[in-house]
Amino acid sequence: MQGQFSLEHFKAPEVSYYADIVIPLALPRTYTWSVPPQMEDQLKIGMRVEVNLGKNKKYAGVVKRIHKEKPEWGDPKEILNILDGTPVVYEQQLQLWEWISSYYMCSEGEVMAAALPAHFKLSSETILVYNEEYGDDFTALDTDEFIVSEALLIRKELKLNEVQQLLDSSHVYPVINRLIQKNVCFVWEALKEAYTAKKETYVVLNPQYDNEEELAQLLNDDRRLQRAEKQMELLLSYLHLIRTTGEVTKAELLKKSNATDAQLKGLVEKKILWLEKRVVDRLPILAKDIKIDFELTPAQQKAYEEVKESFEQKPVCLLHGITSSGKTQIYIKLIEEYVRKGKQVLYMLPEIALTSQIIRRLQKHFGGYIGIYHSKFSQNERVEIWNRIKSGEMKVVLGARSAIFLPYPDLGMVICDEEHDTSYKQQDPAPRYNGRDSAVYLASLFPQGDEKKGARVLLGSATPSLETYYNAVSGKYGLAELMQRFGDVQLPPIHLVDTKTIMQKDRSKIMLSPQLVKAIQEVLDRQQQVILFQNRRGYTPYQVCRVCSWIPQCKYCDVSLTFHKLSNKLVCHYCGTNYPPLHTCAACGSHEFVQRNFGTEKIEEILQETFPKHRIARMDIDTVRGKNAHDVLIQQFEQRRIDVLVGTQMVVKGLDFENVDLVGILDADGLLHFADFRVNERAFQLMEQVSGRAGRRQSTSSVLIQTSQPGHPVLAYVKQHNYKKMFEDELVKRRHFFYPPFSRIIQLTFRHKIKGILDAAAHQFANALKGRYNDFLVGPAEPVVGRVRNQFLMELLIKLPKDNQTILNCKRDIMEQVAVLHQDSRFRSVIVVPDVDN
Repeated sequence: MQGQFSLEHFKAPEVSYYADIVIPLALPRTYTWSVPPQMEDQLKIGMRVEVNLGKNKKYAGVVKRIHKEKPEWGDPKEILNILDGTPVVYEQQLQLWEWISSYYMCSEGEVMAAALPAHFKLSSETILVYNEEYGDDFTALDTDEFIVSEALLIRKELKLNEVQQLLDSSHVYPVINRLIQKNVCFVWEALKEAYTAKKETYVVLNPQYDNEEELAQLLNDDRRLQRAEKQMELLLSYLHLIRTTGEVTKAELLKKSNATDAQLKGLVEKKILWLEKRVVDRLPILAKDIKIDFELTPAQQKAYEEVKESFEQKPVCLLHGITSSGKTQIYIKLIEEYVRKGKQVLYMLPEIALTSQIIRRLQKHFGGYIGIYHSKFSQNERVEIWNRIKSGEMKVVLGARSAIFLPYPDLGMVICDEEHDTSYKQQDPAPRYNGRDSAVYLASLFPQGDEKKGARVLLGSATPSLETYYNAVSGKYGLAELMQRFGDVQLPPIHLVDTKTIMQKDRSKIMLSPQLVKAIQEVLDRQQQVILFQNRRGYTPYQVCRVCSWIPQCKYCDVSLTFHKLSNKLVCHYCGTNYPPLHTCAACGSHEFVQRNFGTEKIEEILQETFPKHRIARMDIDTVRGKNAHDVLIQQFEQRRIDVLVGTQMVVKGLDFENVDLVGILDADGLLHFADFRVNERAFQLMEQVSGRAGRRQSTSSVLIQTSQPGHPVLAYVKQHNYKKMFEDELVKRRHFFYPPFSRIIQLTFRHKIKGILDAAAHQFANALKGRYNDFLVGPAEPVVGRVRNQFLMELLIKLPKDNQTILNCKRDIMEQVAVLHQDSRFRSVIVVPDVDN
């Protein structure tokens, strides 16, 4: 009978495929959505898809796995849309995300958020869409409704924040609700693509004049042009440019011809020239050419052969080469070998300040094969670099730690230069990964040759981390050594200046000792350059009341405020809060403050007073904020437009200047007094690295280190440039106290705004772990800085044996214990941050 249907008609169609999708949020696990039948043939792993999460929030997630296993908890929601024609990430990247998530104890969504350019991470925005059927008669609406409706009539769409700006109010929901009820508009939850291609206007000759005869007639006989002299000049400029460059942009034409927009518009209106909008690359394209114009020295050749031999047996090799031994030239030879094989190479550096010098060298040798990737690029530029690497067009990528997340189709080798550097370790936010260690895992995902051993990794440093050097000498990694400076130049002699023997009237710390001032003057007289290193920025790290010794502190952190003279502000270097300068003591009312210690800004000022005829510059985070600021400063120093460069760690790392004849370390004591088991190792690395900036071409150079404890053992190692002795002595202590490389460390930091709740939570957590890990626990204890951003801190250190099963069990137990802790209503808002291999 017509109109009668069995229940069979209302059954949902059988779902045959499901997809596990990573969302860029800190979710406890990867969730599953169903794949609609019409998408089954199109959907691939690594594509972005639009999905609903919760009631009406939409996200662009990445497909991690496609399968037929229906979730136990019931029917998942359907995928709404496929956003890409091809995958945006490869399966190796998804495997890397999973490994980082597991190893560094974070979610895959947090890894995805760090890995993808912002334009690939989409989320929903509430958008009001105008209802065309309503018409344009707004007489029945009140004032607020009228304002929004008028804007919608013109724009057709408005975002929620735009409505708030229109009405100058954040409470716009009642107005929006009334407009929806009156059918003036409706709400559309939609994903918006954020990436926009760069477009350039090109000037094109009308094809009618694309032959010599027609063009000659136009130039000689066309009255429209005879009467418009400027337009004729512009046309002739265009014809000259098109013959020499092949293509002409509007901006280039107007600049070269010194013409105006109106003159060009006149030629367009006469239909002689046309304007075309074209999508162009944001990044300059260089010719792809390999030009190696140097030969390795015998010492370099030997190290190069050792690296290649090592790669036959082991996937990772350490190149231990003293400062200025020419490690970069060995890297260039290896890069050449892999590029000629058609493979990609990732060249990692710890700081983007280093990229400017290296990129100029690499572009000289490899031209357009080279690409750079770091945080100072705009999001649009990052998308273009991403796509070039993904297509395999870019063969050599120079980048900081985040470059491990790029989509390499065929990675052959990773070079991790200055592998010891702490900048490779991400601190906040999650994922708190180490770029060097993650690169070793990434390389293992790209099988090479018959052995399928993975891509090769070369770790380079003059002062390797203890863990890396231990792995090399114990046989886990290969080892190649380069102990001779390029050109056979000797390592600079190091002189210690005992600041205890120099009396200051106000007993303040010595900034520039008489010995250092004299040495600087001698170098400047020889028309050479000086680098001074001080590991504190700002003007004065703290000021003290002369009467009661009160020190101004941040309201939100337990740290003293640093005075920045140029901006005339007190700044907290932990949370970034600015305060006006203080002239009255909050404790006793006195107006007398004494400035203690010194930062790079104060040293710059003293140098300008002491050497007024010379050019002084400062290199720290305050002076190199712009995208190219560090490159400009380095080039000025290279071109000898700066005589003395004072800076923080930025001046230490891998920079190569020919004319530096003196390096001064102004406060070695500040490097030797950190509460950290790696303090001696890191102090040695910093001092050895900064001293390596001196005498790279001359034999007259020297290094001066100012210290109040010249008998400190680390200074003895630095003075002798003796890395191996430092390594052996530190190894004995590490073994005795069960620190890496003999253990694996997980540090748990607990955060809460109420100290009592924090202490109770940390001790309850530690007590729960004591049953299985009592011998491995240190703490909980308050760190040196016990409060940051108005949250109190407690730390619990876990030193685990290097047994994979024990480490996995401990990580699982920690995550379970975090869940148990948060079930207690008192501790629900306590934040627990795990940091692996800290």
